[in-house]
Amino acid sequence: MSARGWSAGATFVAALAAGAVYGQTAGADLGNPAPFGPPVDDRHIWVHGMLDQFEARAGGGDIGLRWDGEAWAGPDEWRVWLKSEGELTRGRVGDGQTEAFFGKPISTFFDVQVGGRYDLDSRPGRGWAAVGVEGLAPGFFKVAATAYAGDHGLAGKVKASYDQLITNRLILQPEAEVNLYSQDDPARAVGAGLSDLDAGVRLRYEITRKFAPYLGVTWEQKFGRTADLVRAAGEPSADVRLTLGVRAWF
Repeated sequence: MSARGWSAGATFVAALAAGAVYGQTAGADLGNPAPFGPPVDDRHIWVHGMLDQFEARAGGGDIGLRWDGEAWAGPDEWRVWLKSEGELTRGRVGDGQTEAFFGKPISTFFDVQVGGRYDLDSRPGRGWAAVGVEGLAPGFFKVAATAYAGDHGLAGKVKASYDQLITNRLILQPEAEVNLYSQDDPARAVGAGLSDLDAGVRLRYEITRKFAPYLGVTWEQKFGRTADLVRAAGEPSADVRLTLGVRAWF
């Protein structure tokens, strides 16, 4: 192609580009922070629920049922959280906790949560005011740390878990929960200091992303005054169990 042909072609392409830009900006106020239209109104109410643990634990001649789940609803700016955990063993409900929070993001990966907790099981109930944070720590560890205050002193709970992908569907999840209390509460078999540890390793297979059966091993350990109180009640202070359950979310 001659130089004259190249020049004409370039002029034609430049004219098309200029026309397209003019068509997009015509009538727009270029001083407006969003000259190409109003900002996205991202206030849709989202709802999410996660049943992280719904499992049978077998060991020591007993089979117990354990659950741990949470649900939230709200837009990106805030969320309302509901959480529940507990276990059923020999017809008695233990370690039952129900929590409600109002949460707001404080960073890209963390929310601050303010609300309350009520210990609801076969032992006397207890109410607590609560404040905590939940999110993803560096390395994609899911962590939640909560402080509580009530008529029976102060308490704290820290939970952490990590998903290690073996394949796209087979996932190994180590998980642990630690509880601490500032004073004894014999009616709930709770002692001051480091109270208990519930840890486990679960291997799940995601049939779909929303439903995954798993098997694993769990370890429950009581410490200090709490261990003394549960032994006095005729219960073991340490327990290792085989676990079989399902994980589901919506």
